[in-house]
Amino acid sequence: MTDYAAVLVANYSGDQWSLSGNDYDTLVWHDDTPKPTQQELDAAWSAVQQQQAHAEVDALRHAAYVAESDPLFFQWQRGEATEQQWRDKVAEIQTRYPDPA
Repeated sequence: MTDYAAVLVANYSGDQWSLSGNDYDTLVWHDDTPKPTQQELDAAWSAVQQQQAHAEVDALRHAAYVAESDPLFFQWQRGEATEQQWRDKVAEIQTRYPDPA
C-alpha cells in the first residue's frame, strides 16, 4: 500500500498540499502546479521505499561508526591499535548493515 504522505514529502516538498490519513481521496492540492494523480504517486512509492531503506542503513551505520570504528581510528592514530583493526571494524559494520537491494 502506498504511503502517500511519504511520497508527497519526498517528491513534492516544495508544493502546498494537505492529506488526511493516508487516503488519496483526501489529498487537497493548494498549489499552482498540477496535482499528481494517484497513479503517479503509486508509481513513485517503490523509489521512496528504496530511499527510506538507504537512509535507515546510513543512520545505523553512522551510529555504529561513531560508537565503534571511530574510537579505533583514533587509537590507530595514537599507535594504540592497528589500521587493520580499524578496517576490520568498518567492514564488520558494513556487513551488519548491508546496502538494501
